[in-house]
Amino acid sequence: MKKIGILGGTFDPPHLGHLLIAEEVNHKLNLDQVWFIPSYEPPHKEKSNTKIEQRIAMIETAIKDNHNFSLSTIEVDRLGKSYTFDTIKLLKEKFPETMFYFIIGADMVEYLPKWYKIDQLTQLVQFVGVKRPEYKLNTNYPVIEVDIPVMEISSTMIRERIANNQSVRYLVPSNVLELIKEYHLYDGS
Repeated sequence: MKKIGILGGTFDPPHLGHLLIAEEVNHKLNLDQVWFIPSYEPPHKEKSNTKIEQRIAMIETAIKDNHNFSLSTIEVDRLGKSYTFDTIKLLKEKFPETMFYFIIGADMVEYLPKWYKIDQLTQLVQFVGVKRPEYKLNTNYPVIEVDIPVMEISSTMIRERIANNQSVRYLVPSNVLELIKEYHLYDGS
């Protein structure tokens, strides 16, 4: 059976923290691949102001050098709010011989009880919680814990730094930074 990790998010922009998480989980769980799945409109966040085509281009650029990483536009193709249950159900129908591992941050583990159709979802996918020092992975749901090196980077922080004309070098891949500059993202222009 094929083992695929799923890393979902807005990726606005994708950063080195995303890549580190994907690499560590891929290696520690001996996965075949990790799929980056950008959401069109996440149910728990405001809609991104960055065009989806630009977010996809940034992801493709960020992951192009790692043959273990791939992009899936399954949520973008559906449009509207992206619920994990609907995405996993579609993936299981399309790839019935694949075991999916849904990668979430430790901060999201505590919110699992509020997830849409969580009890059914846990029957379809294995959750993987990426540990962070300030969070305990306390949950009644089956979650595999994976330790990763601490890297306190967020897309929000990157957008704010760019808006304030601060450097984001070494926070995002250099090829992603080139796209950010080319598209004039986050700088208020």
